[in-house]
Amino acid sequence: MPGMPAMKLYKLTTHTRGCNKSYDADLVMNLKDHPNANVGDVVEIYAPDDENGTHLLLQITEFNVNAGRDVISIESGIAAAFKMRAYSNVVMRIVNPADVALDSIEITFKDQYMGRSEMWRLKTYLTDTCVYVNKKIDYNDMQIRCQVYEMWSQGERVASGVITEDTKIVFRSSTSMVYLFLQMSSEMWDFDIHGDLYFEKAVNGFLTELFQKWKKLSCNHEVTIVLFSRTFYAAKSLDEFPEHMRDCLQLDYKGRFYEDFYRVAIQNERCDDWCTVLGQLRKLFTSYQATVLRYHEREHMKIPPATNSTATQGNFLEVLNISLNTFEKHYLDRTFDRTGQLSVVITPGVGVFSVDRELTNITKQRIIDNGVGSDLVCVGEQPLHAVPLLKFHNKDTTLTSADDYSLPHWINLSFYSTNKKIAYSSFIPRIKLPLFGSTLQDASEGGEDNERHFLSCNQSEYKHNHLFDYDAYDEQIFQPLPAQSTCSLQRVVRAKKTSVPSLETYAYNNEWENLTPTQIPAIRRKMSDPDIHHGTSAMLAALQPDATNLSESLASEKNSRRTIVSIAPIVRPGRALINPFDPSQVTIKLTSNRRRWTHIFPKGPTGVLIQQHHYQAVPAKSTQAGQHQHQKPLQPLHQNGSNNNNEPEEYGGENGEQYDRVSSYSMLSKSVSSQSEDKMDFFKRRQNSIMNALPANVPNLTATQAKSYLWGATGEQEWTPAITTGVDWKSLTIPACLPITTDYFPDKRSLNNDYVITDYTLLPDDVNHDYAQSRAVYRKPLSTEEVCKEIVSQRLAQGFQLIVVDEKPSNGGGCSSGSAVLPVKPPCEIKKEYLLSIGRIFHKISLSGSVITVTGYRPRHPYPPINVDYRYRFHAPQHETYEISGVNFTTEKLENFNWNHMDLYICTRGDVDYPLMESLKYWRYRMYLLPRENIVNKIASCQRCDIFPDATADNTQDQVEDFVRLIEAVSKLKRQFARKARQHDTPRITEKHHNQLNSQQQSINVRPKLENGRIPRHFPATDAVAAAGIAARDDQDDGFPVDIKFSPNATLADIFEAMKHPVTGVGYFSKTQSLPSCTFISYDALMWLKTRLNNGRQPLELLEAMRKERMICHASGDWNQPVVPGFVFYYVVEQDKNAKDYAQPLNDYRAFVNEWLEIEFQGCSFLWHDEQVTTPVPNFLRESPAPQSWTDASTNKRVYRQSHLEIDVNQKSDRMEWGHVKHHTVLQPGFAFEIVVEWVTSSGPIVADLIGGWMRKANQFNFLVSVPADPMAEPFTKKSDPLRGPIFIPLCTTFLPDGATLFDEFPEESRSDRMLFLQEAILSKFGFLPCVLEKKFSVGKDLPKEYQYVHCTGNMFALIRCATNNNTQMESPIQQEEEANFTRCVYGHTNNTNVPKKVGFLWAWNHMIPNKKWKAQTINNSADGELFQLKLLKDFREFCSNSDHRLATFWTQSQEIKRKAQKFEFNNNNNDEMKSK
Repeated sequence: MPGMPAMKLYKLTTHTRGCNKSYDADLVMNLKDHPNANVGDVVEIYAPDDENGTHLLLQITEFNVNAGRDVISIESGIAAAFKMRAYSNVVMRIVNPADVALDSIEITFKDQYMGRSEMWRLKTYLTDTCVYVNKKIDYNDMQIRCQVYEMWSQGERVASGVITEDTKIVFRSSTSMVYLFLQMSSEMWDFDIHGDLYFEKAVNGFLTELFQKWKKLSCNHEVTIVLFSRTFYAAKSLDEFPEHMRDCLQLDYKGRFYEDFYRVAIQNERCDDWCTVLGQLRKLFTSYQATVLRYHEREHMKIPPATNSTATQGNFLEVLNISLNTFEKHYLDRTFDRTGQLSVVITPGVGVFSVDRELTNITKQRIIDNGVGSDLVCVGEQPLHAVPLLKFHNKDTTLTSADDYSLPHWINLSFYSTNKKIAYSSFIPRIKLPLFGSTLQDASEGGEDNERHFLSCNQSEYKHNHLFDYDAYDEQIFQPLPAQSTCSLQRVVRAKKTSVPSLETYAYNNEWENLTPTQIPAIRRKMSDPDIHHGTSAMLAALQPDATNLSESLASEKNSRRTIVSIAPIVRPGRALINPFDPSQVTIKLTSNRRRWTHIFPKGPTGVLIQQHHYQAVPAKSTQAGQHQHQKPLQPLHQNGSNNNNEPEEYGGENGEQYDRVSSYSMLSKSVSSQSEDKMDFFKRRQNSIMNALPANVPNLTATQAKSYLWGATGEQEWTPAITTGVDWKSLTIPACLPITTDYFPDKRSLNNDYVITDYTLLPDDVNHDYAQSRAVYRKPLSTEEVCKEIVSQRLAQGFQLIVVDEKPSNGGGCSSGSAVLPVKPPCEIKKEYLLSIGRIFHKISLSGSVITVTGYRPRHPYPPINVDYRYRFHAPQHETYEISGVNFTTEKLENFNWNHMDLYICTRGDVDYPLMESLKYWRYRMYLLPRENIVNKIASCQRCDIFPDATADNTQDQVEDFVRLIEAVSKLKRQFARKARQHDTPRITEKHHNQLNSQQQSINVRPKLENGRIPRHFPATDAVAAAGIAARDDQDDGFPVDIKFSPNATLADIFEAMKHPVTGVGYFSKTQSLPSCTFISYDALMWLKTRLNNGRQPLELLEAMRKERMICHASGDWNQPVVPGFVFYYVVEQDKNAKDYAQPLNDYRAFVNEWLEIEFQGCSFLWHDEQVTTPVPNFLRESPAPQSWTDASTNKRVYRQSHLEIDVNQKSDRMEWGHVKHHTVLQPGFAFEIVVEWVTSSGPIVADLIGGWMRKANQFNFLVSVPADPMAEPFTKKSDPLRGPIFIPLCTTFLPDGATLFDEFPEESRSDRMLFLQEAILSKFGFLPCVLEKKFSVGKDLPKEYQYVHCTGNMFALIRCATNNNTQMESPIQQEEEANFTRCVYGHTNNTNVPKKVGFLWAWNHMIPNKKWKAQTINNSADGELFQLKLLKDFREFCSNSDHRLATFWTQSQEIKRKAQKFEFNNNNNDEMKSK
């Protein structure tokens, strides 16, 4: 900088943050030293003697007058990391932020949920700040904590820098949902070159290393591990299969029967140490193949022979789709302690898969749209052609039809190799050699093309190979088309003339003699990869002779007919072929799909995006010469033990003598984390920015560059066989979240030709003005700018990305780089423009003045929706067998999302006119409120688990009071007098409240103001009354001071006056919006009356009488609402209308209900009046059984109600946040009470904060537990999780002597219901509580009755269904008409699992409970530390199977109770008769 003094030196000191209030910043200095420095300036600090040494950048956040002169102090942790010694002299100078700007930065976070709109807010917050490696970032407004992991600037990794508008931010989560799939194909049982089984290489090698890295980086992923494979059956027709095998059979394109198996080893678990799991996997491995291949064997039954498929033929795409079916529903079961999704397939193959074209298109679109990371880890050797390679099923069987390939860019491929050495050789074979002649199967047995034995034909057939010029042939086949080609172009390709005249004679020796050109059909195929645009036809047909079947890495097939093909002229459709050996020949158009992830890859020194796990082998000599001064050759890497986690540990190991593998990104192998000297290199690279300016000729890849290479994720790297792929450890340990920015926007021509444009405008101010008039409750509306920001946030949250454009478009809307936002003059109007995209859908949101315009571009020719119906067998933990399951894979039509509705929802701040609909994919968090039971601890000491007594009334009141406290917290109603005052003789009135009481006037309506619009309970009074209140005895149960009992003949008016009494009355809520003054809840009034009335008078009837006399009324002002016991608001009608605090009711019932939760109490009326004792007879033996749930009791009762919810209760967020709460309309003790929080316009951490507060509130006699949206996850139901399913536990019904049937003595039609009541009684003995669900309705179908239960610990669910005799068929998920529906299922009907054939229970685990809590409930004194949950399941199974006659005993005990009750009743009746005589 000009004008700076020549290298002024400062003494460096260090300080610890927090120990001194004035030393809280990273950098502290005295303003007097720096007259021209300002807060916000970035300074560079380095040691004077070492110009190229460590350069640290820090930002001035504050000045400190106490700091000494010529002294600067930096935080001690930073000083240690950057090797800066205290009391040394350093140079400090102010730098221009643009010179030290970062190109990209990676930020990691853990154990929290950060939605995409929060990421955008965080990016905005971080812009123009200075960061350094491992800096901790606290964003308090959103309650987000994260840490800087890695930074890139000008092609190199740096240790500090400034985040600007243009910096790309990558968010990585170390608490993700990770699915690990192990492909158990036949190669798992083969040996690799080191003599290990590939399974051992995968588990003892790769997984062990992966888990160690997780531990080192203290990741806390939620992991599911699945073993999967495909079994082929040698059969010609379905008749060869016995009936029990047909359910999941599928037929492939070659007419082979197969079945897919999935074995879930670990389900949604978190572990501190995963190595214990490896033993479990090894155990599964030993029996896996035998179990799967012999699964269907039965005695005296012949089944077709089964073989395990190879990796190539396996169910690779199906597995990815299965994980996507779970990932797609991330908004349904939201948890607040993880972010991010990753599916990893570990295969013993080499990255080549034979796949179906339709399924490929579905998979690709779903993976890209959902933004899910998909990694493929091969433990086989890397082949000599480009991978990953998908070979499409060739349904055309003519000889000349060629194989068609695709190189997917949406799969991140890694090759894992162990660093074992072989003493005698450093050679690594990269081709698997075929087996010659040995162990040949009979052709009829093993299928025609058993690729493993491909050279079984006569060797003499191959002698003519040398007659043919292959290179010339390849050149002609693979040559790119001339630019003007159209689909009508057909070229004839002829063999190059060779010196041998009699080629033809060889042709006639082969089987296909009379082949003439006319017989070869012109091949027209569907597009293989929508990303490849070529001319107008976009056809992809690969004309490659059938023989070079790459699937087994160049192993050609049996009876290979390789040479002669080219004699016949070949008709060539309009696109060049993909040659996997030279994919760089094909360039493709850049699309938004390809830029969705790669946009944020770091750029190497040449300005090309790089993938950090690709290495280029370079002869060692040339590296030294060609290096720049800062590029050290990578030789020292062999001695280095601890590598950075970007590097494979086996770096350059085997071929170290001849080659140094130089990673394609110069010196990035130097690690930050380890402190060894030679790795501190990149800290030093912060010289003056001019030296590092990039050469001008570096290609700058912006969205304008239209073409890119087909191979590789980036499309910018040319493939050569010398590129070796390592393991992308970073992606596997801290997976990246989908970036919030991208840089592709179609050009004008393409926009006009290929897109349909729609637009609409929003005028938030006008809309809000209209709604403010009609809305019963005033809420501060969002400003136009807030609406605009929120509209963008919602699109980000649904997977859109902000488009960062470099050049200014000519359409007048100013777009800067950065977030595509630029204020344009005139300054009087705000003008902003945002561009967003997902797949082929683009949105432009522009704000001009008070108008927001939303323009949508959607493809003119969208891909047709496809629906694949898939059947498979899966075996989940604790299941006995492989169950049948079916699932649908569908592509979602993103263009059908109703954005207009969503935008109006935001504009009107969630008004009732625009409710959240299922199709808007709003987030939800579902909870059950359950009573705290101490019995659970007893189970630990008991042998048996059926020790739960019938629901007792002893702590019902505690639970109800606790519930009232919780709902008050949810409604933000506060009480001044805690009603817990029961244990004391006097209500606790603190000094502060006492003073408040003294200062009050004697009017009922005067109440002190409360901050934040909270609603306290309040008893205004004078001194005398207060004194009386304090003196009053509180020996009663309800927490109200009691000083009177009503005489039996007290009038209604007397009682009413007493109720209104300011101190001894019921007590009102303090003034709040939308509640009238003098409001109370009916439960309080009932309890108050009960303690003051003599027997014989019903509190509820009294209240109803008061309502009819118009003394009280429902708080909405609606006279027609009767008095309902519960948490329901009523107010005193006669009030002084002129009092200062008088507030009138809304007089709008619907608006009132949308504001306040109101819940009826059922089944606890004994709390407020004495009821007659109910019969002790179990429900299933009563003459007229009681109804199963409160919905059966009331006919038109709605099960759920919804109210508005203010989410940001602690006022922390910088965003307007709101949501909704959906809850049961009835609380009944002994039932689970459901509460669901729903939101779209809220931030994850803020919602988590709110719910955490509730959980702390409700934890004395009840507790809140998180439950999944679909607890049972039954197969064949829509939205069900494909890898989860209920466990069926049959109930023994034949335990009566002489084979008598149960309930013989009752009429036939009541028996099936009684069976359900018996099942319910058994469940309640084991501690299950009923959960009330909305009834499922199905047109014209009689659905069986079903009831769901949850265990009182919240850990498991049970479901019982009426085993109806009429065979109800549940339909497979409903299809829309226009979808193309693909199924390979052979067997027509779904083997209907939904209607039980036998009586029994469906049992499922609650996977929403954090794993550590789960594991905490081990039973201490059991031999193996058995889990409480598993003990319960085991004991429940035993009880249901009547072991030790437990079920029979229970039955006889129940009959005995019934007999006694009847006898007792009979005696009573006799006594009554005697008396009357």
